[in-house]
Order: sequence, then C-alpha cells, then structure tokens
Amino acid sequence: MITNSTKGVFALEDAYKKIASGCWVYDAGNDPGAQQLWAWGDNGYGNLADNTTTCRSSPVQIPGATWSQAIAGTRSSFGRKSDGTLWAWGKGGGGQLGDSTVIPKSSPVQIPGTSWNDVASSLFTMARKTDGTLWSWGTNGNGRLGDNTNVYKSSPIQIPGTSWSNISVAPQHTLALKTDGTLWSWGYNGFGQLGNSDTYSKSSPIQVPGTSWNDVCAAGSKSHARKTDGSLWGWGGQSAGELGTNTSVRCSIPVQVPGNSWCDIDGGQLHGLARKTDGTLWSWGYPGCGQLGNGLQSGYKSSPIQIPGTEWNDAKGAARSSLARKTDGTLWSWGRGNYGQIGDNTSISKSSPIQIPGTSWTAISAGNYHSLARKCVS
Repeated sequence: MITNSTKGVFALEDAYKKIASGCWVYDAGNDPGAQQLWAWGDNGYGNLADNTTTCRSSPVQIPGATWSQAIAGTRSSFGRKSDGTLWAWGKGGGGQLGDSTVIPKSSPVQIPGTSWNDVASSLFTMARKTDGTLWSWGTNGNGRLGDNTNVYKSSPIQIPGTSWSNISVAPQHTLALKTDGTLWSWGYNGFGQLGNSDTYSKSSPIQVPGTSWNDVCAAGSKSHARKTDGSLWGWGGQSAGELGTNTSVRCSIPVQVPGNSWCDIDGGQLHGLARKTDGTLWSWGYPGCGQLGNGLQSGYKSSPIQIPGTEWNDAKGAARSSLARKTDGTLWSWGRGNYGQIGDNTSISKSSPIQIPGTSWTAISAGNYHSLARKCVS
C-alpha cells in the first residue's frame, strides 16, 4: 500500500497509474499522524454524524482519528478507516448506507466486510476492495447498481469482474475503470452519459470506446474521463456547457475538452472542475450560484476558464458549489451557501474562492449540500 493525502490508501496498481499520468501531487508531509474528519452543511438526515439534524455552517469534528478516506454523497456520508473498515451515516431510505436497513443514522455505523479501498456515493453507493472486486448497494432504478437487476439492495453485492481500479457515481449512473485502462459504465442513459453511442439504460457494465483511460467523474447527467496522455473527454447531457466541449450540444460518445495536461477531474450537476499539472484549476458550465469560482453568477461557460490562484491540489464539485485544497494544506470553497455548505460560518453564496478556517487539510469530498474534509494531526 502507498498512502496519498488526496485519495487515502492506494493499491499498488493505482499508484503506478497515478505516477505514469505525471500528475500525482504526493504531499507526503501531510500524511503521517492521526487523521481527523470534519463535516459541515446540510444535516437533515444526520449526514454530519454529530447525532443531530442541525445544519452547520462551519466544520464540526466527527468522532475518531484514524480516517483514511471520506465521501459525501446525496445526504449520506461514508468514511473509511486505516484498518480497512467502512462506515456510513445519514440518509438510508434507499438502502444506500449498506447496513441492511433503510433507516437514517446520525452517527457512523459499520458496513459489513473489511479491506475496503475506495468508495463513491450518490443515491446509491459503489465501493472497491483491495483485491480489485467491486460492490454496490442502494437504489437501483435503471440498473444503476450494475447487478443486472432493478431491485434495490441494502447491503453490499458484488459486481461481475475484477481488477476494478477507480469508480465514480452520479445520481443515476456509474463509471468505473479497470487496471488495463478500459472504461466501463452502467445505469440510466437517457442523455448518452454511458458513452456507448446510444441512449438505452444498462443494468450491467458496458465498455466505453477507447483505451488508456486514467480517471473518471460521473455527475448529474454527464460524464468526464481523462486519458494517460493528459487529454480530457466529456459526454452526456448538457444545457449550460457543462461538458466543457465548447458547445451546448449533448453527445453520446466521448468528445475532447479543449486543453491538455489535465490532471484530477470532478464536477457538480451542471458544472465541471479540472486541475492541470502546473497546479492551475479550471471550471466550466453553469455559474448561477457562483460555483465556477470566477466571480460571475450569470452567462454559462462551455469551455474551461481559469479559477484565480495556483498550487491547487484537489477539487470537488457539489450540486451548486465547489470545494478545493491547495498544496499548503489550506481549504477553499465557493458557490451556493444556503445550507452552510461553504463552511465560512454564513449561509451566503460566494462566487470566488474563500478560505475555510484551519490548516493541514489532507483530503476533501463534496456532497449535494454538505462537505467532508480530512485533517492531519501530528
């Protein structure tokens, strides 16, 4: 295992892939020591794990100090510990907590199994183990769990195949990479977000054309993926330029986003975020709540525009907001703030990055209206 503060624990093949891409920022100085987990924003289902349903506009600590990954979903949250155990809390009505119930939890409950290595969540959840197997649970409309059914599951079930290496989920579809560089998708496909040239939903994995895929992001009704050559590709639905392909036309096969040297990618329902190897951060799509971080709240952008600042190390998109971290361990956010999801102790939207109190932030995750972040404690 190799540990990196952006993603937590990498299996060896993941580390090789990141290094080969040339854009893995390994900030080893932040990795040693205990890892605290903090949360803020919407808390209607206990998704902040503070045993209440009160929204928080500034970070509150979640109990424990051995967290190695945190994922904020759609009003649910997940945390992986350094011992490989996986924990969940928040909304559970569709079985997305994976604890064999459909009951919300306001404090962490353990999901069966060990050796968990990666997790992604929205209205349903996908998780990967260190042996390369892939597991899913939660709502299953249009086959989004990938188990060839439409029946919801409240505990983990295995998806066919092995050597899974990277996963990303939107409310209704999934993208997943294998270690051989192939890209697979399943779930709802009404906007072409599965990338296989049609608009028919799929309840089991299908391959997206191309090879050498290295990173994926599913969000809203769109998909993005990056290749090992640093090129970035988008497909699926768009009404406000959220694919970043310099048009507002939806497409059902991958189309290249302008630019090169792209690194980490992410995005929200109607906007995209991507970092370049030089540490610059870029956004595109709908800016209505300031989520593009360029000081504007009108006039969509159909191709990437640069967000002020340099030395960006990680960025995450939520429904109408964005969250990012710099290499110095500082944390920044912008966009819609009605639930306190900006984390600056207000409920006011921001159209440019503002700093969240604290330093030594080592990993971030943005859900629809709440956020999670990890902090290193020496």
